[in-house]
Amino acid sequence: MRILVDIIHPAHVHFFRNAVSLWKQGGHEVLVTSRKKEVTLELLDRYGIENKCLSVQRSGIFGLFSELLIRDLSLLKTVLRYKPDIMTGIAGVSIAHVGLLTGVPSVVFYDTETAALSNKITYPLASVVCTPDCYVGDIGRKHIRYPGYHELAYLHPSRFTPDRSVLIEAGVENSRFFILRFVSWKAAHDLKQHGISLEAKIGLVNILKEHGRVFISAEAELPKLLEPYAVPVSCDKLHDLMAYADMVIGEGATVASEAAVLGTPALYLSKPGEGLGYTNELERKYDLLYNFASSEIGNIQDKVRELLARPHLKKEWEMKRGNMLKDKSDVTGFISRFVETFRHEPEKARRLGTRG
Repeated sequence: MRILVDIIHPAHVHFFRNAVSLWKQGGHEVLVTSRKKEVTLELLDRYGIENKCLSVQRSGIFGLFSELLIRDLSLLKTVLRYKPDIMTGIAGVSIAHVGLLTGVPSVVFYDTETAALSNKITYPLASVVCTPDCYVGDIGRKHIRYPGYHELAYLHPSRFTPDRSVLIEAGVENSRFFILRFVSWKAAHDLKQHGISLEAKIGLVNILKEHGRVFISAEAELPKLLEPYAVPVSCDKLHDLMAYADMVIGEGATVASEAAVLGTPALYLSKPGEGLGYTNELERKYDLLYNFASSEIGNIQDKVRELLARPHLKKEWEMKRGNMLKDKSDVTGFISRFVETFRHEPEKARRLGTRG
């Protein structure tokens, strides 16, 4: 079978990389199409995944719209030439559009209820939409739920064991350390939004550095004042570093959730009024992550100080992580089986998950 995997974000590389390996081991042909956004192409290269880049990230509503047109057209040409049996991707805007035009089934994975615009132009056109079981809302008959989070496709214990040598590389073998994550606010669902101020970022650094080293991972270029705190390891080693961190504070839901499923205390600094099913569940059901509006800087700082004062923080989170893992599955197993099965036996594939 020929499988096309469309990757448009660095996190999507991680989500699909294990499934791509399984499909190839099973004798399937896999074509990966990509997008030049932050470290996406670098990650694909580091994992040895050949790919065809179809577009470059643009910003603003007109930039994003023009990129979508370019990407749809490029993907259409690729599909007509490659003739895949099935396509899959996260968010899945282009594969849903091209799938409708060409008759190639599109399997969309997504977990972001608040991406209203892209969901409206994707879900009705996709063949099937697979979401975590905590996803808020019902997409209808094509909606399939599974017990897990996107992050468990690559950070489940059966897929990932952190490498302690990263601590030596980062110079924190015997030190406490913390990771801050700042995003660029250029995604389609980030239009007219912004994160915490530079003053607030510096304030968090000052609180944390009294207790250990501080590292910053950022999508955009760091201001000069914060450049000395840039993460000192390559992008493919960030999860190893996060697994051993004492705390992760991030504007991006993905990084905050990655930390939580790794058993690292996490604070997610969200857009005002944003509610994501998976970050809410990680807080309310498992107490692994805390959600804050980015404007609540006083409350954020208070929570950071509270966590810093707890003497056995990492041990607490390891126990909470164990409780979460009892309820969740190895998501890569679901991805690989579902895509393999859906092309020829869609009803059997649907039974692998739970209807919406």
